[in-house]
Amino acid sequence: MTVLRNLAIIAHVDHGKTTLIDALLQQSGAVRAHQQLADRAMDSNDLERERGITILAKCTAVAWKDYRLNIVDTPGHADFGGEVERILDMVDGALLLVDSAESVRPQTKFVLSKALAKGLRPIVVVNKMDRPDARPDTVLNEVFDLFAALGADEEQLDFRVVYASGRSGWASLDAVTSGENLHPLLDVIVEHVPAPDVDRDAPFTMLATMIENDPYIGRVLTGRIVSGVIKVNQPVRALRRDGTVVEDARLTKILRSDGLKRESVDTAEAGDIVSIAGLSKATVADTIGTSTITVPLAARPIDPPTMAVSISVNDSPLSGQEGDKVTSRMIRDRLFREAESNVAIRVTELPSKDAYEVAGRGELQLGVLVETMRREGFEMSISRPRVLFRENAETGQLEEPIEEVHVDVDEEYTGVVVEKMSLRKAEMTDMTPTGGGKTRIVFMAPSRGLIGYRSEFLSDTRGTGVLNRLFSHYGPHKGDMEGRRNGVLVSNSTGEAVAYALWNLEERGMLFVEPQTKIYGGMLVGEHNRGNDLDVNALKAKQLTNIRSSGKDDAIRLTPPKLMSLEEAIAYIEEDELIEVTPKSIRLRKRYLDPNERKRAARAGDSA
Repeated sequence: MTVLRNLAIIAHVDHGKTTLIDALLQQSGAVRAHQQLADRAMDSNDLERERGITILAKCTAVAWKDYRLNIVDTPGHADFGGEVERILDMVDGALLLVDSAESVRPQTKFVLSKALAKGLRPIVVVNKMDRPDARPDTVLNEVFDLFAALGADEEQLDFRVVYASGRSGWASLDAVTSGENLHPLLDVIVEHVPAPDVDRDAPFTMLATMIENDPYIGRVLTGRIVSGVIKVNQPVRALRRDGTVVEDARLTKILRSDGLKRESVDTAEAGDIVSIAGLSKATVADTIGTSTITVPLAARPIDPPTMAVSISVNDSPLSGQEGDKVTSRMIRDRLFREAESNVAIRVTELPSKDAYEVAGRGELQLGVLVETMRREGFEMSISRPRVLFRENAETGQLEEPIEEVHVDVDEEYTGVVVEKMSLRKAEMTDMTPTGGGKTRIVFMAPSRGLIGYRSEFLSDTRGTGVLNRLFSHYGPHKGDMEGRRNGVLVSNSTGEAVAYALWNLEERGMLFVEPQTKIYGGMLVGEHNRGNDLDVNALKAKQLTNIRSSGKDDAIRLTPPKLMSLEEAIAYIEEDELIEVTPKSIRLRKRYLDPNERKRAARAGDSA
């Protein structure tokens, strides 16, 4: 009989979770010896591969001796923390990966606190031991201090430690000796992770933890079977968290992970992580069980969103030319479908009916959603992100989200970073030299002060700095904050940008468009080098005459324009501006395209 072990791999972003899983799949026999395995095989999403990060939690399974190990790969970025929180209900243990040089980071603290609160006893894996700047003893001390600071009990503090290199595919039980393979890690997992505490004789129940839509079999719900046995064609019932019945249905498919694929099985029993099909309305956090169940399983609450953007119909003069999903109904259906599968996102229909407020954990999470939609053929307009304030019920004081920011920079850049962060109402709580001429600085900063800071930070540190942020708590409102210092260059006409006109505009500021780019009145074509907005004509062509003179026909040489990514554009715009997003283009524009409407709106804002 196969014995089950369910565990999650949790860590800060880029500490090697997915690479370690690749090596486990190869060495456990889940992938055939001659089979080609792509790097980061679990990152199957195109966006995950392009960005080099894990966005969606995914489940795989490997066989080791008489054990079946269900392993869940989780995101490492704080914006996707909702994925981590959900899957911890499915597992009985966790591998906490820590980089042997970078040590404890903000997301390490976040995922560990969630694991400890659930009562898990994590196994600490000091990864990337082949790095020349590895410092395992110091890292281990910092990990122990973190466990203690998060209130770990005595059993959790007595954690097992494994030293490994996921890229080289070895693990060892001591920091001095390199291993030959990952067998020591697999042995520690089966020894230290407890078997699922379930009742196989009770009626079937399961908590839905992940959801996806398969084009062939429909809605697929994934979760761990809490009790009983499940069979294909078995009648089941779905309950909401408040006990109301969602639907009664019959299971059409039971799928179980096997390496990189899922195999169809006829039956599964308590403790196993499976995916089921046949339900059309049930969603994440619903309880699936036999037709007689009346009491739902407890679902862990998810931390609330802290930032929101408005997504509306694209109403620019170029709308409908590059995408095929442009109506408010299509946008509405897609957003509510996303909110159904991603519990960390909240969608609210705004009074205008053509606009929707999408609330999430941060700029990256919201940016990934918009990028996914544009690749699916959607056109839409995006507003500037805004943080979600709240009122303290006891004091009546307005509060805003505060984030813990960890910055690693060369010593020569510490001054400019501290200065810029103080302008954004951040408070420095720690500054520690980390060796090699680098310094780690920790700030507590309001979320709204960090909007748009990442690109400025990279410029200030010449691309050498590393910035990590994590939601900490709600704190008192920090007061007014300085916005963007420069105005923008706004097109006053519609057509294709002309090189001669752009050449004349270069002295006015930095440009956002290239020659022959389609533009329209009210679209932003550049950043003004002064504080006010300026209406400009980017279509003005050179006047041709019969007279020739020296220097008149010199070739026009333009400075390359700044072409913004979606995240950079979201962080750049102000309250009176929008981003037009299509499958082929990202354009910045004024909310009101007509200059007279902009003036009226500005006067109304001043009088208010």
